[in-house]
Amino acid sequence: MEGNTLTPPEGVIPRQGDGRRSRLSVLLVEDDAGDALLVEELVADSGVPVELRWVRTLAEAGTELAARPADCVLLDLHLPDGQGLDALGRALSLTDRAAVVVLTGLAEERTGLAALSAGAQDYLVKGRVEGELLGRALRYAVERKQAERAALALRASQMRAQENARLERGLLPLPMLRTKDVTVTPRYRPGRADSLLGGDFYDVVETAEGVVHTLIGDVSGHGPDEAALGVGLRIAWRTLVLTGVEGARQLALLEQVLVAERAAPEIFATATIVALAPDRRTARVWRAGHHGLLNLTPDGTVEYTEPPRGPALGVVPGVGEWPEGRLELRPGQSLMLFTDGLFEGRTDEGRLGEEGLLALAGQHATLPASEFVDTLIARAEALAADHGGLDDDLAVVHLTWSASS
Repeated sequence: MEGNTLTPPEGVIPRQGDGRRSRLSVLLVEDDAGDALLVEELVADSGVPVELRWVRTLAEAGTELAARPADCVLLDLHLPDGQGLDALGRALSLTDRAAVVVLTGLAEERTGLAALSAGAQDYLVKGRVEGELLGRALRYAVERKQAERAALALRASQMRAQENARLERGLLPLPMLRTKDVTVTPRYRPGRADSLLGGDFYDVVETAEGVVHTLIGDVSGHGPDEAALGVGLRIAWRTLVLTGVEGARQLALLEQVLVAERAAPEIFATATIVALAPDRRTARVWRAGHHGLLNLTPDGTVEYTEPPRGPALGVVPGVGEWPEGRLELRPGQSLMLFTDGLFEGRTDEGRLGEEGLLALAGQHATLPASEFVDTLIARAEALAADHGGLDDDLAVVHLTWSASS
């Protein structure tokens, strides 16, 4: 009779949290045929619609649950392949979905109480069970199991949120500035609506000499591994700046970190580094596979600037060279670094692209820095709204300054 479905009474009941009405699916694990028939009679008298299946051993229960899950396992604690709490432990290992109600003998009430502490939702004493009590125990056990699973899911969600918050603090650093003549306006947004994090990263650090170093980068791919790698690269870069390493040497060492930390060999990262001189009249730029940057002049014009570029980090490890570019700057000028999530969105005319972004920037170049950045992002989002939106990670760092005397 192993795996047989015992005849259930007719009718339906609502499940906890389910607007539909359906039977409870119960798997009885009982090696005694007489006790199995008694359980069937009790189910018939319970008034609860139950689809009752019966197996004799824990091994058969494992096979049955793998083929067809159950809402509740009704478990005898004296089986050919399991006794007492050991049998309960094995039953719990077979399913994380089903409630477990144990069946004990008249002299085993302590065992029943111990079973509750070990993970069972309820226990019933053979010989003291009536149909109504059995039905109520099955329903409450299923409801308790659902509540436990919901609580565990909530706890897991809270822990993920805490981890994401820690990662987010790593991705969204506070600029480390010594002077007040440079204003930094950063923005960050992950591409996935249900995520706090993405693989883009940025940082700004001013050294004791007055050089303002800025980094922006983009790890290929999306997800927690890429976000963690972005955090690692950003922290490594800040350390390199503070220890006096500059320019192309920074990129070479960041590539070593990336190769050591990446989850798969095909993962790479693009990056741009800008070093703004202490007099704010020049800036040196190094690019590793990254696109250009926006150069906003005091008269309200915007240029798309592409200094010399080397390969992305991790594509061909150990052989890359990153030439230095140089920008001549004026008071009131500003630079905006960004990742490709800002211009990769689709519009009615196709991909927005760098030219489309430049055109948008030109329309709003006279706005204050914070308003300019927010408006540019909002316009790019609006243009892509009917085509899936901006679905890639997005980071922006806007720098403006006044010249030293």
